[in-house]
Amino acid sequence: MSTVKDFTKGSPAKGIMFFALPLMLGNLFQQLYTMVDTIIVGQGVGVNALASLGAADWFNWMVLGLMTGLTQGFGILFSQLYGAGDIARLKKALGDACVIVLAAIILLTMMAELAITPILHVLNTPVDVYDGAVLYLRILFAGIPISLLYNFVSAMLRSLGDGKTPLYAMVCASCVNIGLDSLFVLGLKWGIAGAAGATIIAQAVSLLYCVRVIRKISILHIQKEDLQPDKRMVLKLLGLGLPIMFQNTIISVGGMVVQYVINGFGVLFVAGFTATNKLYGILEVAAISYGFSVTTYVAQNYGAGDYGRIRKGIRSGVGLAVVTSCVISAFMAICGRFILSLFISAPEPEAGMVLGIAWHYLQIMSVFLSVLYLLYVYRAALQGLGNTLIPMISGGVELVMRVGAVMILPHFMGEEGLFWAEVLAWAGAAVILGIAYYVEMHRKEQARRKKGRE
Repeated sequence: MSTVKDFTKGSPAKGIMFFALPLMLGNLFQQLYTMVDTIIVGQGVGVNALASLGAADWFNWMVLGLMTGLTQGFGILFSQLYGAGDIARLKKALGDACVIVLAAIILLTMMAELAITPILHVLNTPVDVYDGAVLYLRILFAGIPISLLYNFVSAMLRSLGDGKTPLYAMVCASCVNIGLDSLFVLGLKWGIAGAAGATIIAQAVSLLYCVRVIRKISILHIQKEDLQPDKRMVLKLLGLGLPIMFQNTIISVGGMVVQYVINGFGVLFVAGFTATNKLYGILEVAAISYGFSVTTYVAQNYGAGDYGRIRKGIRSGVGLAVVTSCVISAFMAICGRFILSLFISAPEPEAGMVLGIAWHYLQIMSVFLSVLYLLYVYRAALQGLGNTLIPMISGGVELVMRVGAVMILPHFMGEEGLFWAEVLAWAGAAVILGIAYYVEMHRKEQARRKKGRE
């Protein structure tokens, strides 16, 4: 039980920070092995293989977003019930969530595998990289059961304030992935297939580690009767999980439209965008961690009915997010170009062209990184309050901004317009989420005061 953290007590800033830190390190290790995949494929196989990974990115992200969205929504209810001290209902929620996850594994694996070739055709994937993208996605999606179960058990642990176990799991997975990448891609010459296989095995290691820890936490142990579906509980879980799934899907659709437009600019442009997108995970690694931390913090305190503590926590979260984003932006300004060069192996002048595209894109995103971090904090706060509808709507705003930018700006700015799509999407969503958080808090506090007078 030492890994469990009660967010209803202690300093809000320290609580959010110290819960987020191990998540940041865990996400950093996850990004590390994603980057190693890219570096080994880019250097060991070539630019076309790198572009194949890029062509598969957004569809892969959409499927991953469906998995994380569903389990993240479940985690909100877990945190609220834990904060309220209702362990019996927590166990019932865990049991019903298990049933939903098992059904989702079957449905999502079938749908993802069947959709690969139609999606890549619709995205106008260049012929040179099409076969590689198909192969990469086929293998990755075969690992959906492992990935979905890992996200589920991680959500269970985070809902109780355990940020350390996912860190240790990612450290183990990163070491396994890097070793297998070197063996499969460089040693056995399995190319893209080797990189995908290494990723699945690494995720399996993460899953097994988390399951081992869960077995030691008594309040996460469910009984046979907890697995009997309760209609109201199932609807509550789906009411939280489905909007986040849909939100991630909307964002992914926007990303795939961007990918469609980018694919029309040729293999070198796709490779440059891919190199930067692999660094995107590093840019947002702390934002994701603050998001999980804020969601858990808000959900536990909402379950406990402490609105004043929620406001204090969000003020701390905003401050931490802004400072962290500025530090990361400064780091990228100093080291970003060198890191990007690690992904690229091609004869001059191709390597120079790819690096120039990647570096320009990275510079623009780094300058406006604080906007992305504020987006994550306010979205997480709303989700912790049980409001997953507004975050879903914000995903629609991201879609409109992102698609509008790639469809309109290139007519006036050429290729330069494509670099601004992501930043404009962040800005549109952040404005909606920031306003919605303060309105939602005011509404809930008013309702509570009214109930108190009655």
